[in-house]
Amino acid sequence: MSQPPSSPWWSAAVHEGRRPRLIARGAIKRAIRAWFEADGFVEIEAGALQVSPGNEAHLHAFATERVRADGTTERLYLHTSPEFAAKKLLAAGERRIFDFARVWRNRERGALHAPEFTMLEWYRAQAPYETLMADCAAIVALAAETAGCRSFEWRGRTCDPFAEPQRLSVAAAFERYAGVDLLSLLDDRDGLAAASGVRTAGDDVWADIFSRILVEKIEPHLGEGRLTILDQYPTREAALARPAEHDARVAERFELYACGVELANAFGELTDPVEQRARFESEMTEKARVYGERYPLDEDFLAALSIMPPASGGALGFDRLVMLASGASRIEQVLWTPVP
Repeated sequence: MSQPPSSPWWSAAVHEGRRPRLIARGAIKRAIRAWFEADGFVEIEAGALQVSPGNEAHLHAFATERVRADGTTERLYLHTSPEFAAKKLLAAGERRIFDFARVWRNRERGALHAPEFTMLEWYRAQAPYETLMADCAAIVALAAETAGCRSFEWRGRTCDPFAEPQRLSVAAAFERYAGVDLLSLLDDRDGLAAASGVRTAGDDVWADIFSRILVEKIEPHLGEGRLTILDQYPTREAALARPAEHDARVAERFELYACGVELANAFGELTDPVEQRARFESEMTEKARVYGERYPLDEDFLAALSIMPPASGGALGFDRLVMLASGASRIEQVLWTPVP
C-alpha cells in the first residue's frame, strides 16, 4: 500500500510547527534593519527584472519575456543578486545602502538551497573590505542574540556565534587541509589535479579542480567552534573583486562560514570597467563551454563602474542565517511560502 503524501506547508498542523521559526525570521530581519539604519545606511529595493542576471559561469537564472506595448519582445531575467543595480546606485551618489533582496537561482535545490531566497546585500563607499568582516561578525551575533541562540549547530558541527572569527587565507587553508601549495599552482591545471587528492576528469579546467578541493577538503573544517573568514581568493576566482595591493595573484574577497556552511561572500569591489568586461567575457565563454549558453552583459552596469566610487560590499544568505539561529535543518523551514 502506498504511503499518503506528506501534508503541504499550508496545512494548519504543519504551519503551527513552522510558525515559531518564521516569527524568529521577522524578528531577526527587524533587528538587522535597525542595526544598518543606526549606522547611516539607507534601505533600497533593487528591481528583480534585469537585462543580465549576473555573469558568473556557474550561476543559472530564470528567464522571462517582456512584451512591449507595440508587441515587440525582449528577454529579461530574474536577478541572481541585486549587485548590478546596487552598484549603479553607488555611481548615482548613494554611499551606504542595504537590501533584503528576493533573488532567484535555477538548478539549485537542497537543504541549504532554494530556487527563490533572500539575499541581504550591503555596500559601503570609501570603506576597506576589512570593514565588511566586522559587519559580518556583528550581523551573525545580532541574529543569534535576537533568536535567543547561544550556539549554532549543523550536521554535527557547532559554532559560537559570539566568538571572534578566525581569519584564514585560502592559500593557508589549502595547505592546512589539503596539503596543496595553491599559489605555486595558479597556472598549472595538471599540477593542481595531481596534488589535489580529489577525483578529476579530463575536461576539468583549473577552476573545477579548485572548487572540488574547496568543497570536499576545506569547507567541512570552516566555522567549527567559531566563525571562519576565508580570505584572499585567487583573483581568477573573484570576478567582481579588485586584486589585493600586496599580491595581485589574490583578490580582496572573503567568504564567511559557520559550521561548514557558507553564509556570506564579500569583496573590495572592482571598479575598472575594462577589466570587468574582460572577466565577464571569460566567465561567459566558460559558461558556453560547459552549459551551451551565455547571458548578456549589462552595458549600463559597466558604464556605471567608471564613475562608481571605491567601495566594499557583502552578500549574506539571510535564510541560512535564520536556519542556524533557529535550529532549522532545511531552508524550507524558514521560508514563509516555499517553492514546491
